[in-house]
Amino acid sequence: MVFSIIVVCLNAKDKLKETVGSIRAQTQQEYEIIVKDGGSSDASTISYLEQLEKESADDSRIRVVRDEKDSGIYDGMNQAVRYAGGDYIFFLNCGDRFYDDQVLAKVKEEIEKRGQKEAPCIFYGNIREQLTGSMVQSNPVIDDFACYRNLPCHQACFYAADLFRERAFDTRYRVRADYEHFLWCYYRGGAIPVYMAVTVALYEGGGFSETKANRKRSKQEHREIVSRYLPAGKALQYRVIMIMTLAPLRTWIAENPVTAGVYQSLKKRLYRAVKGSEKGKT
Repeated sequence: MVFSIIVVCLNAKDKLKETVGSIRAQTQQEYEIIVKDGGSSDASTISYLEQLEKESADDSRIRVVRDEKDSGIYDGMNQAVRYAGGDYIFFLNCGDRFYDDQVLAKVKEEIEKRGQKEAPCIFYGNIREQLTGSMVQSNPVIDDFACYRNLPCHQACFYAADLFRERAFDTRYRVRADYEHFLWCYYRGGAIPVYMAVTVALYEGGGFSETKANRKRSKQEHREIVSRYLPAGKALQYRVIMIMTLAPLRTWIAENPVTAGVYQSLKKRLYRAVKGSEKGKT
């Protein structure tokens, strides 16, 4: 089993080295690293890219893509996917790192435990935020409501490579293309989401999608994407639920370093309760 780890960068400086270092430190060595540079101009990033290019001559697991222009992060990811030869694809942004050196070994174990299935799978786990220091628990049950409001971020997801070979990120969405792609995989691509009790990544946060302008764009893209995959009545129902449960306040609590830990702990208990009730129905 080979993991294709894709890292896109632009003037990342030392962050690129830290991110790649966390990949190379994995005890599970069946991986390839594809670094897609978006046209970096700072000396430290260029120097490290050149170092990786030299190392790739002796290590076929490393590939640096620098000669293709891209229109943004998702276009860069799509370009990198075309070089991926692994069984599962994982995207690790510059500044993010694997949680520890056992992540790929644990994920491989979970995949092998699941066994061969006809339908492609998305194996996903949890992340830890660097800004708040809190563990972010992913929803262990993916259903329509989860797809509306709370999907795991791409730094938590290992995608069966066939899903991206069939259909890449839709680059019309500048902020939410990973969200839209997950919905496509789930509703149209026949993918089975499989939760793993594994902490996958240390998520840096504060990046492209979290600027004030892009938060506004994110809301607009969310509404458009939801309309493509969920009936209007169901989407309205979920929107009302979000309003009634004070979603903006909960977001503030989740992002505040003082309150984030307690919030995530309560969310974890809630997910366990919901998952337990789902099991009870079967």
